[in-house]
Amino acid sequence: FTFMKQLVCFLLFKLSAYFSDANGNRGGAPNVAVVLVDGWPTDKVDEASRLARESGINIFFVTIEGPDDNEKQNLVEANFVDKAVCRTNGFFSLPVTSWFALRKAVQPLVKRVCDTDRLVCSKTCLNANDIAFVIDGSSSVDGNFRTVLQFVANVTREFEISDTDTRVGAVQYTYEQRLEFAFGQYNNKNELLNAIKRVNYWSGGTSTGAAITYTAEQLFSKSKPNKRKIMIVITDGRSYDDVRAPALAVHRQGVIAYSIGIAWAAQDELEYIATDPDKEHSFFVDEFDNLYKFVPKIIHNICQEFNSQPRN
Repeated sequence: FTFMKQLVCFLLFKLSAYFSDANGNRGGAPNVAVVLVDGWPTDKVDEASRLARESGINIFFVTIEGPDDNEKQNLVEANFVDKAVCRTNGFFSLPVTSWFALRKAVQPLVKRVCDTDRLVCSKTCLNANDIAFVIDGSSSVDGNFRTVLQFVANVTREFEISDTDTRVGAVQYTYEQRLEFAFGQYNNKNELLNAIKRVNYWSGGTSTGAAITYTAEQLFSKSKPNKRKIMIVITDGRSYDDVRAPALAVHRQGVIAYSIGIAWAAQDELEYIATDPDKEHSFFVDEFDNLYKFVPKIIHNICQEFNSQPRN
C-alpha cells in the first residue's frame, strides 16, 4: 500500500476487511501489510492501527524521507509509526532516505516478514491460548452435566483451534481427577467439539483443590511458551479440600484463572480460585440453564486482557 496524508487512517481501517475469509485469507497464515509512506500523515493513526493489530495484522512501515517544511507545520504525531506497529522496538519500521534507496530495503524487509516467530500481531486473543476447562463432575451436578458441556462447547467455539492457534484441554473431577483430553489432542474445531460431547459424567464428591493441582501437572506443564495459559473452573458446590494453596500456585505459574459457580458453589472459594480482579474473573449463577450468559463476558475479558498488553 502506498499513500500519504489523511489517507492513512482510511486505509488502516480498511485493512481488517481486506484480510477476510471472503478475500481468500487463510487460517493459520500470518497477515502482513507493508505500508509505504512518502510524506508524513496529518491525521492520527492510533485507533485505526489498533483495529488492524487486534485483527492479527502485522503492519510494516517503510517511510520514505521525512516530513518537509510544510508537513512539519501540520504534523499531528511525529512518532506515528510507533503508534501503528505491533512492537515499538524498530522491527516493524524501515526508514529509507529516498525513493532511489528503496531497493536496499527489500532484502531486510523480506527477512523480517519471513521471521514468523516475531510477527507478534498474528497472535490475537482468539488464537494464542492454552485453555483448560476444570469440570465438576460431582453427584450434585447430575442431569445438568450436559448443560455444563454445552457451556464448554460454546466458549470453545469462539476460538481459532489448531496446534499453532488456541489449544483446549479438559479435566473432570470428583474426589479424583480424570484427563478428558489434552492440549493439542484435537487440532480442529469440529473434532474438539465432538470430543466435548463425548465426555461421560462421573459422579462423586468435590475436591476442587486437587483438581487444580492435577490440571497444572497434566496440562499446564505441557503448555507452549508462546501461549497464554487460561484455566476455567466450573463447580456447583463447596470443595472438600483447600483451594487456596493450589489456586495460588497456578497464579504464580502465570495461569489466568476464571471461576464459574452454580447453585451451591462457595463464593469465597470462587474468589480464591479467580485471578484478580475477582469481578472480571469470577461469576456466579443460581441455575445451570443460565450458564450461557457468561460466554460473551468471558470472551470479552480474555480479549480485553490480551489487547491491553504492553507493545514495547
